[in-house]
Amino acid sequence: MTARALTALSEDEQLFRDSVLGFATAKIGPHVHAMDQKGALDPSILPQLFEMGLMGIEVPEQYGGAGANIFTACLAIEALAQVDPSVSVLVDVQNTLVNNALIRWGSAAQKERYLPKMCSEWVGSYCLSEAGSGSDAFALRTRAERRGDRWVLNGQKLWITNANESNLFLVLATIDPAAGYRGITAFLVERGTPGFTVGKKEDKLGIRASSTCELVFEDCEIPEENVLGEVGKGYKIAIETLNEGRIGIGAQMVGLAQGAFDYAMRYMLERKQFGQPIADFQGMQFQYADVATDILIARLTVYNAARLKDAGLPFLKEAAMAKLTSSRLAERVASRCVEFLGGVGFTKEYPAEKFYRDAKIGQIYEGTSNMQLQTIAKMLQAEYSSR
Repeated sequence: MTARALTALSEDEQLFRDSVLGFATAKIGPHVHAMDQKGALDPSILPQLFEMGLMGIEVPEQYGGAGANIFTACLAIEALAQVDPSVSVLVDVQNTLVNNALIRWGSAAQKERYLPKMCSEWVGSYCLSEAGSGSDAFALRTRAERRGDRWVLNGQKLWITNANESNLFLVLATIDPAAGYRGITAFLVERGTPGFTVGKKEDKLGIRASSTCELVFEDCEIPEENVLGEVGKGYKIAIETLNEGRIGIGAQMVGLAQGAFDYAMRYMLERKQFGQPIADFQGMQFQYADVATDILIARLTVYNAARLKDAGLPFLKEAAMAKLTSSRLAERVASRCVEFLGGVGFTKEYPAEKFYRDAKIGQIYEGTSNMQLQTIAKMLQAEYSSR
């Protein structure tokens, strides 16, 4: 990426982003194709993510983190996605969902117990979705029942990112289904807790190296001190965490689009037809100029949402816009890049088709495109009604 495209960054931010991209290119890039084929993360990568400090970007320094902000996390997520969106989403969920929830809602004891581990060795999962609870997030049926000084969880979660690698699971369950969202409570569940099992891994279209599994709770006992936040207030944790998570997914989709475009541009400059590089043909020039412009627009939309959040300003509408714009863009750009490569773009020997497969999830997870449109519309109604 050129310096001109990074004018929204300070010198330190650009250096950080470049260092993450350099790491991803050198250390993750050689494994991307094999990880996609196997549907699993290469075991050498996780320790390096911790060594790079990428698993605790917003965690305060007193717990071993970098003490940075969501904008910095987004730079890392974007840079990783240029090489492999699967690794990018692992880092995204760790930082924007699990760590953020612990930082904001955790008790002093919970922070002392978990945050140092999240920065040095533990991976986290955010566990909300169920078979009958997707966009209707609070229709969940996983039940938490108090028995003495403990809570007992029963139920099933589906489509849980990082589940194979995770040591800590932030689980949303209801203490009273009749209470609706007011019964939702958040629990911290450690891997190995009796009654808790990580189940079947999904065989997915894209981001295949990112583990997505079901979770099963059968009389799983959780101590009282592992309730995150207040009993019955888990819906606030879920809503506010996902609002921030949308920005991270936006960054992932921008990085994906940039990675696909970078490869396609190099190819078009080298590939010759009729005695000249195909990048020289006006028909191609108009197309890739349009793509590059769209990527920059989406990037600045994501950066704007992250800056607003870090400044303590309202960001909900902008976060929804960022995710909506970037996820649509990623699919469109990846598709165009397959075409830029011609026949070889349709083969697994070249990375364009993988970026294309990886892009589709952006319009689905952490809030579908329709849910983002609904959020934007509601915010606009409120704004214009108050004028």
